[in-house]
Amino acid sequence: MKKRTPVSTIMTAEVITLNHTDSLETAESLFKSNNIRHIPVVSGDAIIGMLSYTDLLRISFADAADEDDTNVETIVYNMFTIEQVMAKNLVSITSDTLIKEAAEILAKKEFHALPVVDDGKLVGILTTTDLINYLLDQF
Repeated sequence: MKKRTPVSTIMTAEVITLNHTDSLETAESLFKSNNIRHIPVVSGDAIIGMLSYTDLLRISFADAADEDDTNVETIVYNMFTIEQVMAKNLVSITSDTLIKEAAEILAKKEFHALPVVDDGKLVGILTTTDLINYLLDQF
């Protein structure tokens, strides 16, 4: 296993993002159509938050427990904005951060994705799945 490998070699560089003004329905559609679990939220070129599929599930289950309507998610999603639901206190890494360092961050924190930011610009995303696939490739 290479010990000094940067995350740029395993991160997802073609990042799907949400604008902070997008709807939660748009977010759900992106999660499902791209089979992903984390989407950085941007305002212009700046990343301002991270939305996870778990965040969406949390609000739809919490607020819809007593509803009988088949469109519960639409009703609940209209009650919130992306900015209200997303994680705001982000930990980010740069593309030259070593894979080992990124793995240590993810092992200690309660999230599963790190935005990769160079010079204030979002250039990728690194997830626990990327790390697991990297480890599997080593065997």
